[in-house]
Amino acid sequence: MAPDPGLGRLRVAVRAVLGVTFAVTVVQLSGLPLTASITGGLAALLALFTVADPTVRRQVTTTALLPVVGFPVLALAAGLHGLPLVRDAAFLAVVFCGVYARRWGPRGNALGIFGFMMFFATQFLHAVPAQLPHLYTAVIMSLAAAGTVRFGLWCIERRTPPPAGPAPLAGRGLARVTTRQAFQAAFACGLALAVGQMVSDERWYWAVGTAWWIFVNTASRGETLVRGFRRVLGTMMGIVTGMVVAIPLHGAAAPTALLVALCVFGIFYTAAVSYTWMMFAVTVMAGLLYGLLGVLDADLLTLRLAQTGVGAAGAALAVLVVLPVTTHASTDAWIQRALRCVHACAAEAAARLAGSGTADPAPRVAELELLLGRVRLSLAPLVHPLNPFRTRKEKARRVLALLDDCAREVRGLASVAADPEASHDDRLAAACWRVEAAVEALTTPGKAREAAAASAAPEHLPAEPALAHLHDLERALAELAAPLRSSRPSPLVGA
Repeated sequence: MAPDPGLGRLRVAVRAVLGVTFAVTVVQLSGLPLTASITGGLAALLALFTVADPTVRRQVTTTALLPVVGFPVLALAAGLHGLPLVRDAAFLAVVFCGVYARRWGPRGNALGIFGFMMFFATQFLHAVPAQLPHLYTAVIMSLAAAGTVRFGLWCIERRTPPPAGPAPLAGRGLARVTTRQAFQAAFACGLALAVGQMVSDERWYWAVGTAWWIFVNTASRGETLVRGFRRVLGTMMGIVTGMVVAIPLHGAAAPTALLVALCVFGIFYTAAVSYTWMMFAVTVMAGLLYGLLGVLDADLLTLRLAQTGVGAAGAALAVLVVLPVTTHASTDAWIQRALRCVHACAAEAAARLAGSGTADPAPRVAELELLLGRVRLSLAPLVHPLNPFRTRKEKARRVLALLDDCAREVRGLASVAADPEASHDDRLAAACWRVEAAVEALTTPGKAREAAAASAAPEHLPAEPALAHLHDLERALAELAAPLRSSRPSPLVGA
């Protein structure tokens, strides 16, 4: 039900189904065993899901690098199959390196996830060294098939290049969020591994997988806790559905394949808007795959839920006690970046209206949308229905509403600037300067009074469309001063 402007999510989801289906079909027709087909399908899904570089050329390069990371990990995991203690230590090392790699942006994130999932897959399939040639062949064939669909038959990104995602928050050493998360994830996965093996010495890896994925695309303890809750909820829903749908199929190939394709669609269609529904699709798909392997029953699904709870608890404990990153610190940094981008958008639009041939606010507007998405993710713990702090919740909602107002005015200003007949008004420079001052007051400590004073903006609405957008932008920035820089605790403090 979430909005899908330009049917972007729909196209990506349909392409993912085609890419994964093509990859699995190619592997199956080659005569490789079922375990190879599952590994190949997973590789194709990961390539389509995690590779998110800003240009097609970089996406192709990252996709080509996936086996460079994945093959050594596959060999390591398969070779340590009979050495549990060494295998566990190696798994945790892969976890740490995979999360640490996120400091290098989208490519590091994709390679880290692929490496982890190759280790995970060997536990899922109980792979041994003798199977490695089949697995390597399946991965190569699947990546080639998925790449053919993504970069050849249906290259959505070539027509509408995706904007580059916001860079991770700055910092050095333990001040860098990705470094802290590497230690947190290693601790969480280690705890999940230990407790998970006590729950089941055969299916313990589900707990580790849960702990790992909870840390993906999070940056604070609040985000991680909310994500853990949503993962457990989505898994519960998926297990109930699995008992009704997957178990009665008894691994029948044709209906199982159809339902797996539907789950792949659900994963890609819901990932950007609902982690709960994405996990529902992942859980149903996992149950269907277990059905193909002939080991699915109600007890296995119940165990899956228990291991999910173990992994989520491990992640929650890790973010609370191991180098915690507070919601306040993370959210404040993202809001400041969004506000600076607001000013940059206004400055580019004003320069364009002044006659500059090089000024273009459109890229800045796209960047602002990504930053606001990151702000919403960071503020999610504060606006969550289960958050008991009503005052902080209302302030957080007010911040989100005002930032959305800023984005709306910036988009309007950019559209006016794109009109070749729009005329320059000398008042634009003064209005843009006031926007800059308001942003400076909101992002520089000790300038709260200046931000409050900015609320004394003119009450009349200028007739010139560009000035009208700038005027409303000033007003929204002035109103942001209250929830962000009031003397009372902000909505970010203590979270």
